[in-house]
Amino acid sequence: MGNCDLCGKNFEFLFKARIEGSMVDVCERCSKFGEVLWKIKNIKSELKTKNDEFENQEIIVDNYDKIIRREREKIGLKQDELARKLNEKESLIQKIENKHIIPSLKVSRKLEKFFGMKLVENISNDKIEIKKTEMKEFTIGDVIKQKRTG
Repeated sequence: MGNCDLCGKNFEFLFKARIEGSMVDVCERCSKFGEVLWKIKNIKSELKTKNDEFENQEIIVDNYDKIIRREREKIGLKQDELARKLNEKESLIQKIENKHIIPSLKVSRKLEKFFGMKLVENISNDKIEIKKTEMKEFTIGDVIKQKRTG
């Protein structure tokens, strides 16, 4: 179980999301406020023991839609032609270029290989120390509530 960084409630599953440029762990309800990058299947397995590094994780770059469109147009392909060459559906290419969906790692790798560019980046966090405190956790949602009332 883990706490949502926005609402503070406990959930068994959280999502790693990019909200206003920040990487946060959020519940499904709060994930609508940003771009979901991946689902955290087991919160306890994501956090390692004190002072251990997080595992390297792969994410799709933020401006993937613009990069793919630019590269496709650079070589003069239409969306349906690109879809055929990648053995994917045209609707998938449309949704990716319109940023309605995030391409899977498999599709991203196909696009990287086809265009000869990078869409996937590795992220790793520096070593962190988790300290327990007596205070209740302060969430982004608490800040929003204080701004509204104050």
